[in-house]
Amino acid sequence: MKIEKIEKSKHKQGRVLVHLEGDNLLRITEDELLRFDLYPGLDIDPGTVIELRKCAARSEARVRAANMIAARPLSKQELQKRLRDKGAADADAEAAVDWLADIGALDDLAYAKMLVRHYSASGYGEARLRDELRRRGVGRELWDEALADAPDAAETIARVIAARTRGKVPDETERKKLSGLLLRRGFAWRDVKAALNALGGEIWED
Repeated sequence: MKIEKIEKSKHKQGRVLVHLEGDNLLRITEDELLRFDLYPGLDIDPGTVIELRKCAARSEARVRAANMIAARPLSKQELQKRLRDKGAADADAEAAVDWLADIGALDDLAYAKMLVRHYSASGYGEARLRDELRRRGVGRELWDEALADAPDAAETIARVIAARTRGKVPDETERKKLSGLLLRRGFAWRDVKAALNALGGEIWED
């Protein structure tokens, strides 16, 4: 099968269009163009066409993966899912993720620590932090190390209470609302109780 024309895509950076006889079109990257030493007039066999398509798909997954993590931080699992959702084969998505991890561009532990810092600063407790790590696809083996970066629960609770009460001593109804809010945010009952009791008086035991 002879190559009739090679041109750069006008719509996608880094993509090369290889026009084959019989109105067949190969969409590859510049990497495949150089690696296979393609040029107009070259006669390539069907096996090479298949290999070109496979290599191009892998390269496309790498480029797309790099663009995705440049736009926003992601875990390996999140990135792999997004690549599959965009049409990448499982093997190509996994290879792209592994490649980024190997070159240090994708680091689940660093990502997990960033999540812990962000959600702790937003006033969330350990239970919610764990839920977020799980939702983001961070491996459980990284949770403890990431959570070690979280501030003390009492410190975060005090900050949430201060923001809600604005220096006023809450009455019983307000204390119950604060209690519910803090529990929903993932703080342990013992920490919530201690913080509210420190405001004065004692709150219910159960």
